[in-house]
Amino acid sequence: MKMPETASLPRRVVAEGLGTALLLAAVVGSGIMAERLSGGSVGLALLANTVATAAALVALILTFGPVSGAHFNPAVTLALAFRGDGRWRDAPAYIAAQFAGAAAGVWIAHAMFAEPLWQLSRKPRDGLPQALSEFVATFGLIAVIWSCSRKRAQAVPYAVAAYIAAAYWFTASTSFANPAVTVARALTDSFAGIRLADVPGFIAAELLGAATAAVLFTWLLPGRNMREA
Repeated sequence: MKMPETASLPRRVVAEGLGTALLLAAVVGSGIMAERLSGGSVGLALLANTVATAAALVALILTFGPVSGAHFNPAVTLALAFRGDGRWRDAPAYIAAQFAGAAAGVWIAHAMFAEPLWQLSRKPRDGLPQALSEFVATFGLIAVIWSCSRKRAQAVPYAVAAYIAAAYWFTASTSFANPAVTVARALTDSFAGIRLADVPGFIAAELLGAATAAVLFTWLLPGRNMREA
């Protein structure tokens, strides 16, 4: 999941934008489909949303990983830059592409399901349990990426997808674990949405979780970064 340097920065940035757009199209689109077909069963809808998201993550990381590292997540980009598996100067372009791609993915999902393109979510996701959930979800995600990318790089797509699938169910927030995803999901008043007023708390918890994991795993797994190995 490091930032590959064999591709030019424009190619890597486009890959990040496309990958993040497809990820959000999968998250939001499967949420809309699940809500329509589940007969009012929230549990069944969440299960369908989980499976689609996890499957999309595996496919997209395998597809875009060789080009950009397939971060699709500002927290991941910042954590890997902190570790030395990417240049800090490239991080702003990655993050801008992730936010832009995430918003585009939401609008693509709306278009596919004949929903109004412009929406704002009314779904409340507030309170300390939700914030703690996002801290835990993002901490765990960075921990999985940090360890697997060093020791078993080929396992990263599957480990990330498995962790996110589990975190959909063991966290109260259903594991956004991604600031770009959080902002984009405020733009859909569908199953996957989050009220705009609750976005800052989610992002703060996500960044804190990522920073905590990065610092802790620097100590737990000392040694050379991937570019030096």
